[in-house]
This record gives sequence, structure tokens and C-alpha cells, in this order.
Amino acid sequence: MIKNMFINKDKSKIKSLLKDQTDVPDGIITKCPKCKKITYHKELIRNLKVCNGCGYYFPMTSTERIEFILDQNSFIEFDATMVSDNPLNFPQYTKKLKEDQKKTNLNEAIITGEGEIQGISVVIAVMDYRFRMGSMGSVVGEKIARAMEAAIEKKVPFIIFTASGGARMQEGFVSLMQMAKTSSAAKLLDVYKNLSISIMTSPTTGGVSASFASLGDYNFAEPGSLIGFAGRRIIEQTIREKLPEDFQTAEFLLQHGQLDRIISRDEMRNTLASILSLHQGGNI
Repeated sequence: MIKNMFINKDKSKIKSLLKDQTDVPDGIITKCPKCKKITYHKELIRNLKVCNGCGYYFPMTSTERIEFILDQNSFIEFDATMVSDNPLNFPQYTKKLKEDQKKTNLNEAIITGEGEIQGISVVIAVMDYRFRMGSMGSVVGEKIARAMEAAIEKKVPFIIFTASGGARMQEGFVSLMQMAKTSSAAKLLDVYKNLSISIMTSPTTGGVSASFASLGDYNFAEPGSLIGFAGRRIIEQTIREKLPEDFQTAEFLLQHGQLDRIISRDEMRNTLASILSLHQGGNI
């Protein structure tokens, strides 16, 4: 029974969740950075933003990911109006925040809220790499901690999709404090026996990879995701050795016991639903 929890039950339904997106004009195309294949945007979206030529995973926005993971019209956002300040008066930081807000239509680098996956209630947090490279500042850390606390209060599982360059340098020590805050909140999930699932997408690096991203009861990743703390060049210079070509990829981490499983995008929703059902005592 348990082995069947990873079987894709309604792949066609998952792929259809984004097919009605209409904000991409007809005739606009995208070139795959890996195989150079040209694909229409709408076709790419129907394929969950995975290149059908080489399997390259294009980044997903937070809203796209929420749309295909959660049941339709089930999502209720938390803390939507929370925005970052400039605690260190870092030059141009406020201006850059406003530019990213306008460019992404987001207030910060994460969306949190509650919803359902195949009828099972969850609290979900989804990071967005387009906003300040998904970096974790005071608001990102606060929203994650609040979402974890909400999961405890509602007695529902917590799911997070990470995509981040790490701590936000413009907020200095305030940003670094978020590592402790989010890790402490993750510990509370464990204390109160709340199921916690972390899905690392590319990239998950720096202070995010070194804190809450690696603290789930299940730690998953998308294929080919870049996951690590320090940069490859810095590590090689420090240890004075050449690192393997696949170092800091999801596949390398899985091979070395740092991930539980790599899950393809079209299997993600059903896999999560199966795990949630298992922990509820449901039938798999």
C-alpha cells in the first residue's frame, strides 16, 4: 500500500490546472536555456513549465505553483499587505523593493496562506525567486514563522516550497536573525506533532538552505535543483579540491542521504496528497 503513495493518479488533471491561463499573448515564444528548443508560452504552461525537449525546469512563480498544487478556489492568503522596511537605511533598498513590487505584483518574496490538496486542509508557503532573488529578510522570516504557527493552531500540515538566494544582505543582522526565528518555529511544528513538508526548488541556497528548508519531516526537491550553502568556487578554494560536476544538485544530495525523494513537477500534487492522506490515516 505504501509503495502506491507515489503513483500518479490524475496527471491529466494536474496538467490542466494551468491550461486556462490567459495572460500570455498568442505567438509569444520561449527558448529553453539548456537545449535551445523554441516553445510557445502557452504550451510551456500546459506542461507545467517543463521543457518537453530536454526536461529542463523553468522557474515557477509563487502564484503559478499555488494554482497547480492547491484545489481550485481553496486558497486564502495570510499577511498579504506585509511589506519590508529599511532597518539599516541601506542605500537604494527602498527603491529596489518598490521596483520588485511593481515588476512581480508581489509585496514580498513569499506568499503564505491556507488551502486544500485533494480536500485535505494545509497551510502553505511558497517563495518567489523573482523578488530580490527570493532572499529572506525580516518580512519573509516573519511570514514563514506565522504560517508555521497558524498550522499548529489549525492542527493542519505545513508545506513550504523554497526558492532563494539566501539571507537578504540589505537587512544585515536582521536578516540573519530570521534563520533562528524560522528554525525555532519549525521546532514547534515538531513539538506539537504537526506534519511538515519542505520542497526545495532551484535555487535553495545560503541561509535558507541552512535553516527551515532542511527541517521538514519530509525533505523533497524538484529534479536538477541547485541546493547548497556556500558557492561552489568558495568551497573549492577552501578545501583545495575539485568538486564533482553534479555537486549541490538535488540528485547529488539524494545520493548522499540529504533528501528523501526527488519529485517531478507533474507528480508533485498527487504525491503530496498521498502523504497527507497517509498521515491522516486515510486509504492510499
